[in-house]
Amino acid sequence: MASNSLPPGATRRRATGALGTALLCLGVLVFALPFLFTIVTSLRTAADVARAPLGIPHTFTLKNFSAAFGQIHYGRSALNTLLITGLSCLSVTILGSLASYPLARITQGWSAWVYRLFILGTSVPVFVVVAPLYLLMRDLNLLDSYTGVVFVYTAMFLPVSVFFYTSFIRSIPIDIEEAAALDGCGAFRTFFTIILPLLRPITSTLLTFVSLQVWNDLIVPLVFLQNPDKRTVMVNAYSFIDPHTVQPTTLFPAALLGVVPLFLIFVFLQRHVVAGMSAGAVKS
Repeated sequence: MASNSLPPGATRRRATGALGTALLCLGVLVFALPFLFTIVTSLRTAADVARAPLGIPHTFTLKNFSAAFGQIHYGRSALNTLLITGLSCLSVTILGSLASYPLARITQGWSAWVYRLFILGTSVPVFVVVAPLYLLMRDLNLLDSYTGVVFVYTAMFLPVSVFFYTSFIRSIPIDIEEAAALDGCGAFRTFFTIILPLLRPITSTLLTFVSLQVWNDLIVPLVFLQNPDKRTVMVNAYSFIDPHTVQPTTLFPAALLGVVPLFLIFVFLQRHVVAGMSAGAVKS
């Protein structure tokens, strides 16, 4: 008579799989609960939140979002942030890819030292260089300008860009470039016609990383932009924070309005980011 009992190995694997699924669901719940709490609180009235901050909501309203939209001048500040983020991503991508190509292919000693200097730049926190950068931007008459902020972000994220691109270019077979050289292609033509299209997956990953960092950053626009008309979303949302009292019904909607563009950027680039990570994992 056949037995329906599973072998010990299969039972152990099934128990391990169930435990892993339970831990995964718990982790997702832990990360999702603060976001859900922020959304629910943003939709509640101030009186309802004051009555029971962590209780079950009784009344909902969209007036919190409309009030936050007007108070942070969302349209103008979102355009400012989008402009700064786009120009920063463009400069970091162009300069980083151009600098990484020779660093990945030249095997002389000086190129290794230059690469190490770029890697060292990734470990320097922004708080250390804010004061020198402020003096430099002041001497260059670039304070309170989009150009100065873009220059600062380019200097901050160029080491990361060089690290991303150099590692990826080194995984590309050099035979492709040798074949292009036999066809009469120079270094620049080889880079722009052959290497650059191959960098599309890692570029999407880099753009996602830089976009998230620049959009969420508070220190640089707060220090280098004094004109209220040039403030970013996060700086205007920061104005809702009072050292003595915090109003969740105004702070949370402002924070959510600032996150919406980031969510759209991530959804748009998600497929390319996964492709870039998979390509890097396969080639490394």
